[in-house]
Amino acid sequence: MSRFFRILPLGMFITFSSSCSLFTPAPPSKAKIVLYEWRDDQGPGEVSVNIDLTKQIATYQRGGRPIGWSFVSTGKEGHATRPGDYTILEKLELKHSDRYGWLADASGKVTNGDATPATPVPPGEQYSPAPMHYWMRLTRYGIGMHAGEIPRPGEAASHGCIRLPRDFVPLLYQVTNVGTKVTLKKK
Repeated sequence: MSRFFRILPLGMFITFSSSCSLFTPAPPSKAKIVLYEWRDDQGPGEVSVNIDLTKQIATYQRGGRPIGWSFVSTGKEGHATRPGDYTILEKLELKHSDRYGWLADASGKVTNGDATPATPVPPGEQYSPAPMHYWMRLTRYGIGMHAGEIPRPGEAASHGCIRLPRDFVPLLYQVTNVGTKVTLKKK
């Protein structure tokens, strides 16, 4: 019995020290949201784009073979992006919107992130049209695909254009042409 009482404290120490850490482990890092996947085989066939306006996801094919997908952000309430069959009418590496932009004060701080050219500009502030990198025009009335913020993947947030992830859009821009087919469907 005496031997039992001699090793009991040691056993208790080992048991409790193994279940309690002196250092709190760091919380796991926040998972990064995957906004696109691209695996173009550069094989035969034309590239086509299919956009699901309900899910806010685009799929890309080359000659009917899937080559990738991405989240998109299309027109929010009041600025709906219309379903239909389109073709790319124009491509520009940089276009500035003639409809939307923002107001900023002299220090560059944005005071109105949803301004139009008709928005009154207070003294000391300036209107800047929104830049649309990798512009691919789909309509004559100003709707197109371009680089933009995808603030909440799966939710519409634009003024009607189709925003594509900034890191992804140069890949798509490189393989599309004037005439590339783009289909927008609401499922």
